[in-house]
Amino acid sequence: MKRLPWVGIALLLAVPSAFAQRGNPETSFAGQTPDEMIAAFMKEHGVAGMTLSIVQAPYVPRVVGYGVADTEHKLLASPGTVWPVGEMTQAYTAIAVLQLVEEGKLGMDSCVGDFVANLPSEWAAITVRQLLGHSSGLPDYTRQPAERATKDRSPSQVLDSIRKRPLAFRPGTQVARSGTNFFLLGLAIEKASGTSYEEFVTERQIKALKLTHTFFPSQLAGIKRDDVSRTDNMHTLFHRERAYIDPTEIAVGYDSRGKPVGPLTTTSSALSANDGLLASAGDISIWDVALAGEILVKKAENRKLIYRGFRLADGTVCPANCGWRFPAHKGLMDVTGNAPGFSAYLSRFTDPSELVCVTLCCNKGGLDLTELARRIAGCFDPRLGPPVGPAVMTCLESCYPVDVTMDRFESYVKSRGAGIAARVDHAAAAKKAGFDLRPTQTLIFGNPAVGTPLMLNQQDAALDLPLRVAVWQDKKGSVWVGWRDPAEVARVHAIEDAAKSLAQMKALLAGAAGHATSPY
Repeated sequence: MKRLPWVGIALLLAVPSAFAQRGNPETSFAGQTPDEMIAAFMKEHGVAGMTLSIVQAPYVPRVVGYGVADTEHKLLASPGTVWPVGEMTQAYTAIAVLQLVEEGKLGMDSCVGDFVANLPSEWAAITVRQLLGHSSGLPDYTRQPAERATKDRSPSQVLDSIRKRPLAFRPGTQVARSGTNFFLLGLAIEKASGTSYEEFVTERQIKALKLTHTFFPSQLAGIKRDDVSRTDNMHTLFHRERAYIDPTEIAVGYDSRGKPVGPLTTTSSALSANDGLLASAGDISIWDVALAGEILVKKAENRKLIYRGFRLADGTVCPANCGWRFPAHKGLMDVTGNAPGFSAYLSRFTDPSELVCVTLCCNKGGLDLTELARRIAGCFDPRLGPPVGPAVMTCLESCYPVDVTMDRFESYVKSRGAGIAARVDHAAAAKKAGFDLRPTQTLIFGNPAVGTPLMLNQQDAALDLPLRVAVWQDKKGSVWVGWRDPAEVARVHAIEDAAKSLAQMKALLAGAAGHATSPY
């Protein structure tokens, strides 16, 4: 799999302005502006606050906040709001690894046991490359009961919680996300650099790029913050001191019930290497632009490592590496992040004819921002949007071919208790009829315990039930998963009092689509 790094912006001179829309103030996709898209998304998902940042390299022409970063004190989400970005931190850790590789202090095929002492024998030979590619098979420390309770643990305590658990697979043969991979990379970075992980990333990335709104938990105490506990007038210090004008503020995270989530804390620097970073959307965009050239990683051959998938031992290329995912759209790579109470997403369209990036950060956990970001990208270049707008169906681009994507979708819905009514291979049927149709499949599935109440309400809903999903390959080679919003089915058939069934259907569709399209 070949992924092209960003190249000189001058190449855009050859791109028709009607497509790239660089600088076009009339930004919309499928009849909606980014503001309208975000407002609708926040209302539907109960999101209190969100920040959007747009890159049209080398510019960052738009950074804007929506809603509030703290519902209790009504602090606005703004360009200065700092959000925990969860596993997006892995992309920063990968850059730190490549910087040490360039200095000869780490090797891609170095064994982690050479840098981290007292590892189980079957762990010690796992390579840096396999850790970066989530191809180690290591158990995930973030899924252990002690981790869910607190992050305030030492490295040895983290290792002790999982060292007796077996590997899920032989290293290099499969890919499965595990926080342990990047935790161990954090320890390796500390050993190789002679400094803490947080100090190394701060010096070599945060300070090098003059990022003023990117922090680790241990650094938050140094941020000047107004006394937001005051009810008379919390914002008064900006009258006397510049730091409080357009202030840097830390967002509060919220769970699915709208309850505040405790602040992110950790006592171990290396634990931050997996999911410990906090950043503003605008700072993420500046860091994102810097990935294109020599500022962070000097050598092109090293930069290529974050632009291509991980090659397994059997030669298969998994469309993911260094925390990034690689759908088929030429030059597209994205990275997601979830922390308790927070969701974050960055997509990069790195082909020289496009060079658009979308960053979204919000204070509700467990949200998939992929589809929203894709429609926003379409506002700035229509070639980047999904094939149809949300009024027709919701669309996600897959990292896999059509048959694999549908296999993964079907496996997920079966695991959740849904039955399969039919799987239709339209391309195969078309071939028998003498037509040449690109790969296209439909899956019809459902759970009678969930769908029947809708038909009891309005029997004509049988026209659209059971649920169905389409998976197809477009003329550019991208594979899409598309489905109609169950709420639209309820609206068309005038179904009332169906909130519970609709919520279950939407959760199943979103979960299955996420599983089907992502290597992680």
